[in-house]
Amino acid sequence: MQPISTGFEPGPPPTSLAPVAVRPPRIRLQALLFLLTCLTTFAAGVSGWQAELLGFDDQFGLQVTEHWQRGLLYMAAVLAVLGAHEAGHFIAAWLHRIPATLPFFIPVPVLLTGTMGAVIGMEGSRANRRQLFDIALAGPLAGLVVALPVLAVGLLTGEAVGHSPFALPPLARGLLGLVRPDIAVGGTIAPNALFMAGWVGLLVTGLNMIPISQLDGGHVSYAVFGRRAHWIARSVLIASIAAIVILGRTNWIAMVVIVTLLGTDHPPIRNDGRPLGLFRTVLGVLSFLIPIVTFMPEPLLLD
Repeated sequence: MQPISTGFEPGPPPTSLAPVAVRPPRIRLQALLFLLTCLTTFAAGVSGWQAELLGFDDQFGLQVTEHWQRGLLYMAAVLAVLGAHEAGHFIAAWLHRIPATLPFFIPVPVLLTGTMGAVIGMEGSRANRRQLFDIALAGPLAGLVVALPVLAVGLLTGEAVGHSPFALPPLARGLLGLVRPDIAVGGTIAPNALFMAGWVGLLVTGLNMIPISQLDGGHVSYAVFGRRAHWIARSVLIASIAAIVILGRTNWIAMVVIVTLLGTDHPPIRNDGRPLGLFRTVLGVLSFLIPIVTFMPEPLLLD
């Protein structure tokens, strides 16, 4: 499975203090990507979340006829989760007067998820530690606010089964025990539209809160620890490579390559000399629990 990416990317160094206008060509690109993501997530829903490439044939036409409602529900739910994540970044950036773009949704023609998430562009070099922290953490928290209720409803209404190809992270497993006490230990539910949208939301959040590079977790780590975050990021990268080699976690080779190309260390930000503060520091340290409870090292349970 390919990694799902969402979050924000820093832009070039600022040339003025004037707000950055959103240009019409960029808006057209964002609208096109959004529509394509609607198509690919709809296709993923009607196909039943298969690890296959999107293809338009008679079989797909039959799936649309039979499961178009499931496709629409999954499309709406997963875009709501991703949209909430990006809205958290965008609103926090707006409140701090840091120029940011509207989200770029990322469609993929793979029917497992139909999307790799979304990103917004932001002039991160203008942000100080507090601003960087607020903007980075606002996205994952906003995404979880939507993803968890969506997942809970999906678990509550799903059909109990003994085995599912989709692994549950600790947070989802705990939520399953809370809303479905009728399911025996070790049991799960069959995939449905809301369950899968919430599942994707947790996977997105877990990936992005890993404290490395320019992922959301990398931003939070840099805001909390400053340049010492570089050693944390390098340690995470080394541990990831070791897991791939020793444990055979080949699913994450692409993710490691992408992070390496982006740069393991966080780029410098504006230093205004103000400390992060006790509340943000404690919240930041606690936020590193998010990938532990939401991330799945092996999302697919392949026999």
